Amino acid sequence: MINDIKKFLNEDQDPKAVEKIAEKVNDLLTNGESIEYIAVQNKPAINISPDSIVLTNKRIIFFRSKSFGLVTDFQDYLWKDVGESHISEAILGSTFKMTAVSGFVETIDYIPKSQARKLYQYAQAKEEEMIEFRRQKELEDKRATSGAITVNTQPEQKEEPKPETPTENPMETLMKLKAFLDNDLISVEDYEAKKKEILSRM
Repeated sequence: MINDIKKFLNEDQDPKAVEKIAEKVNDLLTNGESIEYIAVQNKPAINISPDSIVLTNKRIIFFRSKSFGLVTDFQDYLWKDVGESHISEAILGSTFKMTAVSGFVETIDYIPKSQARKLYQYAQAKEEEMIEFRRQKELEDKRATSGAITVNTQPEQKEEPKPETPTENPMETLMKLKAFLDNDLISVEDYEAKKKEILSRM
């Protein structure tokens, strides 16, 4: 197991704590989900079972120990449900704060600064992906609702696809679509239908 967790020990995480957390997380992983990073709390006082934050390719998981480490409580959020993340640095470490789209806030303090920065970098990359995903979805929803209105106005119908044709790269669109499928943001049926539509335009 120690070889499997070496990639998570780049910022001086406690190997025993990371191994313990990784074992718990492995039992929670869904099909196609993998651990990307583990950050472990480092309080100045003795902390037998520190809290931790685990990032996977599909979600962010907050682990909190209770009853002197005998009980572990966890709360997870799919990346599409994450609104924003922040870190605030202090002398004894950083506080990582995540705000969900629903407005709910999760925080864990005493995260070593280097680990908090890694969390922030990865979370920001995922947030950018989700912003693009939401933007695309919003455009699709607008097209779907305005379709009935514009169907009888032929000049608009002819002009609408023209701006998209030179700028749209079918391969990039297919890659984005595949990323959405891999992150469980769209169904297999939606993926196949959209893929067929894109390929028909090539």
